[in-house]
Amino acid sequence: MSTTAPTPSTTAPAPAPAPPRGPKRRPRYGSYGLELLMTAAAAVFLFPVYALVALAMKDPRQIAESPLSPPLPPTWANFGNAWSSASLGPALLSSTVITAASLLLLIALGSTGAYYLARRARGLGYGLYILFLLGIVLPFQLGMIPLYRLVDGLGWLGTYHGMVLFYTGIQLPFTVFLYTGFIRALPPDYAQAALIDGCDHRQAFTRVVFPLLRPITGTVIILNAVFIWNDFFTPLLYLGGSGKETVPVGVFSFVGQYVSDYGLVFAGLVLAALPVLVVFLLLQRYVIKGFAGGLKG
Repeated sequence: MSTTAPTPSTTAPAPAPAPPRGPKRRPRYGSYGLELLMTAAAAVFLFPVYALVALAMKDPRQIAESPLSPPLPPTWANFGNAWSSASLGPALLSSTVITAASLLLLIALGSTGAYYLARRARGLGYGLYILFLLGIVLPFQLGMIPLYRLVDGLGWLGTYHGMVLFYTGIQLPFTVFLYTGFIRALPPDYAQAALIDGCDHRQAFTRVVFPLLRPITGTVIILNAVFIWNDFFTPLLYLGGSGKETVPVGVFSFVGQYVSDYGLVFAGLVLAALPVLVVFLLLQRYVIKGFAGGLKG
């Protein structure tokens, strides 16, 4: 009796049924409306910038005929005349020196002080942190007269170091507040690993912790630089008549002298705002990162 082996089936498996097609998506008119609203808001915020630049590149005849029309042809001579007539060169130098020196001190003192306060959240560290918060709440205008007498008694009126120490003291509480919130969100394991490897606390901070503070350092630079660069009252009070006036004071005197030629006035305003605008554009991505890290802590 012979047996035959079963032959394998050659029929192909049936294809899987196609998934049912869902309902056709309808256009989201709400998202379109939100985009239109954001576009309109951006146009509203950009209009003053357009007007400033357009007026800076027009001569008096063009401004009198159509002040808001595009500058055709543009008058680039306004910028050169504004630079030479308003002495913006020395003013830009004074603003740059004061802002840069103040930022260096704020970063050095604010980051190291915040590192101690963030890692010592109890006792003396907590009390010092509350003291810095009070420095944010209380307006510095309350101490303008005592501070002026102190600076005058030290012989620092009309000097760069007097302005640098003033801005460092005024902005240090806000800087410590930003750094403390960000450092609290960082795990302490990085510094502890550095200490185990043989570093002291200074080396652990400078080599391990401080490089991790790059986002909040960018935020500190932008916010403090904008405040120091645009401050008008303090340089007018402390540097008036010394020949070391900053850009806002120089532009103010320039506006009063050349108020009939608005092309020169707006050209001076553009030159005054350009440096801090460039810094903001270079470091703007760190602002959101710095605030997001601080909010986590």
